[in-house]
Amino acid sequence: MTLNAIKRLSLAMLGLSLAGLAGAATPPNVIIIFADDLGYGDLACYGHPSIRTPHLDRMAAEGLRFTDFYAAAALCTPSRAALLTGRHAIRSGMTHRPGTRAVLFPDSPGGLPPSEITLAEALKMAGYATALIGKWHLGIHEGSRPRDQGFDHNFGLPYSNDMDRREDVPGEARFRPDPPADGWNVPLLRNEEVIERPADQTTLTKRYTEEAVRFITANRTKPFFLYLAHNMPHTPVFASEAFRGKSPRGAYGDAVEELDWSTGEVLAALRREGLAERTLVIFTSDNGPWLTEREQGGSAGLLRDGKGSTWEGGMRVPGLAWMPGRIAPGVTSEAAGTLDLFPTALALAGQPSPAGVTLDGTDLSPLLFAGRAPPERPFFYYRGSDIYAVRLGPWKAHFFTQGGFGDPARKAHAPPQLFHLARDPSEQFNVAADHPDVLARLRTAVAAHQAAVVPGEPQLQ
Repeated sequence: MTLNAIKRLSLAMLGLSLAGLAGAATPPNVIIIFADDLGYGDLACYGHPSIRTPHLDRMAAEGLRFTDFYAAAALCTPSRAALLTGRHAIRSGMTHRPGTRAVLFPDSPGGLPPSEITLAEALKMAGYATALIGKWHLGIHEGSRPRDQGFDHNFGLPYSNDMDRREDVPGEARFRPDPPADGWNVPLLRNEEVIERPADQTTLTKRYTEEAVRFITANRTKPFFLYLAHNMPHTPVFASEAFRGKSPRGAYGDAVEELDWSTGEVLAALRREGLAERTLVIFTSDNGPWLTEREQGGSAGLLRDGKGSTWEGGMRVPGLAWMPGRIAPGVTSEAAGTLDLFPTALALAGQPSPAGVTLDGTDLSPLLFAGRAPPERPFFYYRGSDIYAVRLGPWKAHFFTQGGFGDPARKAHAPPQLFHLARDPSEQFNVAADHPDVLARLRTAVAAHQAAVVPGEPQLQ
């Protein structure tokens, strides 16, 4: 059976499940707010001393704040592919191999394969209205575009905001505090139509927020899935007039504080429409901070390294879950991540997992709504198509280490380096020599995972 045939069968079975639920109560809405390159230490509720985030702080106080929440990859494209499919990006071919591009570019021929079932497709089959507002970065060709992948509507940029740079604009302009507003000829799309080129990036966060509020209001009487994928604070960093020059943290702080405002507007719209108690809202980031961007890069706090690396700072990110009356306020140190959002959303919608599709996450509903920890499970830190590290409980083993951007050499470790993340979150003290039994368990977990992974056709070459 072909992959597309499997996809059609899986969606048909989801449709049958929907028919069986006819007449049931309206299922909850789902909103995922995805920042771009926001670091673990960039919000006040995660300890930043000079970026003011009162709306996200309130969201954290009213909901569940994760101390150990992970993106599925340390770069844009594979992280977003994993989020929307619930599968490590190697399964869909949305990862790179050594010597190849690590993300999709405007001239890349590939994209998210049509055979993949996205969260938008699965929820659409369950009667949800679906919208992508913001950054896509999963392909611009037929079959891979947002409306080909289950979204009824999309409004935003097709890829990163630093692409399509004008030839007369120097590369280092990207991380200046005052980048030229028209220096990148990236298009703003409504569905497949270019409505502005170059996009006015100073207004993106504001316009995405207004679009999101309109979508919430228009769909207040039926279930909806909103994927609000901001371009900020990825460089070049921009903020609207209301926020520009206002943050003590400079231009980067301006952009993050506008994201905070945006989140506040979304939550206010839910309260205003009487939807807060039946809408799960997740706020997180696609990967860690882009540390080489100087002052326009963020902070991983006490975590080691940042974007592009499999040290904690590259993949452990802020994670907030909010649903008043359903999620009790609190803080959890249980490990979770974006791979878990697909099965969690399906569980809320009362839908089974797609038949014949291997998911890599777990349903977080027991943790979110009853405070019950999920069973211990391994977390795999992929860099491209290779597993560099694995976590099980508090233990993390590094088989390879390599810094983020600017570090071309990877180092192999035999035996692997071992860190106890609860005692040493900064990964400074290798204790492998003292715990050979732990390393054996972690090696076994990796071997079992790799034996079950069938890599997809490469899309980023």
